This record gives sequence, C-alpha cells and structure tokens, in this order.
Amino acid sequence: MSGEEAAAPPAPADQAPPAEQQAAGGGDAPPAEPQYRALVLSGFGGYEKVKVQVRRGEPSPRPGELAVRVRACGLNFADLLARQGLYERLPPPPVSPGMECAGTVLALGEGVTGRQVGDKVMVLARAGLWQEVVTVPANQTYLMPDGMSFEEAAAFLVNYITAYMILFDFGNLRPHQSVLIHMAAGGVGTAAVQLCKTVENVTIFGTASASKHDALRESGVAHPIDYRSMDYVEEVRKISPKGVDIVLDPLGGSDTTKAFNLLKPMGKLITYGVANLLTGQKKNLMAMAKTWWNQFSINALQLLHLNKAVCGYHLGYMDEEFELIGGVVAKLVSLYSQGKIKPKIDSVWPFEQVADAMRQMQEKKNVGKVILVPELPKEESKKEEN
Repeated sequence: MSGEEAAAPPAPADQAPPAEQQAAGGGDAPPAEPQYRALVLSGFGGYEKVKVQVRRGEPSPRPGELAVRVRACGLNFADLLARQGLYERLPPPPVSPGMECAGTVLALGEGVTGRQVGDKVMVLARAGLWQEVVTVPANQTYLMPDGMSFEEAAAFLVNYITAYMILFDFGNLRPHQSVLIHMAAGGVGTAAVQLCKTVENVTIFGTASASKHDALRESGVAHPIDYRSMDYVEEVRKISPKGVDIVLDPLGGSDTTKAFNLLKPMGKLITYGVANLLTGQKKNLMAMAKTWWNQFSINALQLLHLNKAVCGYHLGYMDEEFELIGGVVAKLVSLYSQGKIKPKIDSVWPFEQVADAMRQMQEKKNVGKVILVPELPKEESKKEEN
C-alpha cells in the first residue's frame, strides 16, 4: 500500500525569489513536485513517535487498486499498541499506521469494476491509512451509505465489524440474553451496545468510569459499572446471580479468567484484545509480565464439563477474508440505513494533533470514536481560533 499525492499548484512567478526567476529564464517557475502529508511512526515509544511528514512523488494505483483522497481516519486501540511495538500486524517502522479511513475515489487501476471516480468509500487495511492520499486494493473498499459523513464512515468498519462478529457469529446473541461489555464507552463498546439493542430484551452490563455512566444509560446499558471503584464481578452477581450469557473481553490477563467464571451454563466468552498491556505512553515490561503470567488457560476436557465456550477474535488476521468481511459490512450498512446503528463520534483531531488524539483515547477520556482528519473543516478551524 502506498500513498498518492495531491498536486500542489505552482507558486505565482511574481512571488518567486529573483534568483529562481532568473534560473527559469525569467519566465514562470516550473510546476512544484506533487506532495502529500502522512502520519508516520518513526519508532516505538511515546506519543512523540508519530508525526506529520511530507512525502513527494505521485504514485498511481496498480491493477486492482484505487487511489483515495482521505477525508477522515479512525483511531483504534490497536494503533496505541502498535505505537509501543505491541501489535504484531504492523510492518516495522518507519511506517504510516491506520487500519481504516474514508474518502473519495481519485483514480482506478486497471481491471477495477464496481467503483467510479468520485465514489465515497470506506477503507479497511492492515496499516498505512493515516495519509492524505492512499492506494489500496479495491476489494478492501466499501461504498458509504447515503447520509453517512466521512467521520462516521471512518468510525464504522473496525468497531462495528468486530462487535457484530463477536456478538452474532461467535456469541449467537438471542432475545432475553445478558451481555457484559467491557470498555462500553469506547469504539467497539459503543458499537456492541447499539447492536445488542437490535435484539429483543437483551440485558446489557457495561464497565466504564463513573463520569460516563449517564451516556451509557442513554445508549441502552441497563447496568453501568465503575470498574475503578467496584468489583465488577460482584456487581454483576448482585443483579444476576447465575452470571451472564456472553462476555466481550478486550482486557486479557486475569480479567479473562473472571469473564469465564461469570458465564452461565452454555455461556460464551469472546476475547479480542489485551488492553491490560497498555499502562502508559511506553511499553511496560512489568504489565506485560503480569498479563502473561495471569493469562487464562483451559483444556478441552474442562470445557466439556463446564458447558461453556471460549472464542478468540482478531480482525487483523482476516485481511484476506474479503467475502466473509464483505458480507458482514453489507449487513451493517443495512442496519445503518434503517437507523438502527450510528457511529458515535467522541472528537475530531487534525493530523498535527495526533498526540492529543492518542492521549484522549489512551487515558480513556473518550465516549465513542476518536477521529483524525488531514485538516479540520473551515468552520471548525474558526471555532478553535475563537
């Protein structure tokens, strides 16, 4: 995957330094070389490791690819892990991160069908999407539904695909069941709550800091739990002594064991992350050791006796499953068009403020999705100046 530049107009000749005018024979200055901006991870570490860089050249889409002018990018928890060197699917630095974005099609490579220049698309990739222009395989793009903003589109694919496949493909969510959603105010958590509401009479338990509980209740979480001041296992047991039918576990370590023990008979635990590894700006070896030491382990015979299921989910390892993912996206787009789901945007940050955007998410201040944009809309820029 590579980026493609937006052509920059040449500076007027009367603004060029005299020496440049003479070098050009007294005529107009030569056209400036096209360039574009990209967010680049220079090495593993803190927030300062991701910065805007200007790239030169004008790559064009190869056969089967599209060039896309990026309007908005999604920030995911995996991007925070990647910055610390804890996400194995990211190519080695220097590299542009970013698993999802949204924009408009600029050009079509040879053999591409089903897309046109000007189409508004959502893009899913292993990495490389935090750029002003990208070239990507056409089968990793999805048409945006009518009425969806670029910010919503950049908040759609990773979170909603993950939540849908966890709840319905693995979890087999049905009416009158109960679900525990950790980090319920985050991107995947918000998507999971909305998807649970598409099924009749599902009881939702959700963990989040106390300041987010009003927002969780408004979204449909029946029982918000402050994981910082309460034992969420005890809180769930008070309301549902037998436990819950499904637990969504993005935490890892000892929390996976707690999740398994909270399952009712025929319950399902789906683990899809190791957020407990992230304790600060940089890699924490103690947290890594603690999480590894406390990692949940069980054998097939124990599962047989306990009548429970354990599933593992990692969207990053399904980047070749185009038909499978495409089917899920079609279902999600239909739900969006029916008004049953809608991405919740926490905040929008220009590329230059990527460190602040990452801090917003890593410090768990967000309610919904954190979005990066190449530049803020003019009206937003004016608000900031005022």
